[in-house]
Amino acid sequence: MFKTILSMQKQKRFIIQGIITFIVFIVLYFVLDNLNMSYPDMIKEYGLFLVIINIFLNVFMSALSAFMWNVSTGLVKLTGKEGKGSFVSGFAYLFGLLTYGCTPCVIAFFSIIGITFSVAILPLAGLPYKLLALVLLGIGLVWLIYEANHVKCKIKKEE
Repeated sequence: MFKTILSMQKQKRFIIQGIITFIVFIVLYFVLDNLNMSYPDMIKEYGLFLVIINIFLNVFMSALSAFMWNVSTGLVKLTGKEGKGSFVSGFAYLFGLLTYGCTPCVIAFFSIIGITFSVAILPLAGLPYKLLALVLLGIGLVWLIYEANHVKCKIKKEE
């Protein structure tokens, strides 16, 4: 079934959806980076190599998220139900939002919802958290591929 979903990605609808989703995610990831530390400040503190890694990860994670969105949409179109792995890209973004934000903001947010501990400092401008978000996206992709290849459709009994 995953091969069928991959072949659907060539349709105009999926191409447009993928481009729009990619743009939305890339903007969100760049905004998160900027909220954490601007790129010029990141270059001054950590060097150009870290900025290049962050930009590459933003592009890669956005493309992966857009692809997962399209796979999930194809799965829904074929089976009528959404894959359970599709929530991971949104979860990875939420994880990034809570960890890349400025430390005082995150601490204030967590204290509002009753959590009084938070990340005190973000090493390497939040790169470890971005890598963790990438791992979450990878897990979600594997999960979606597994679900697409092991679809169980309900069969209605004839009476």
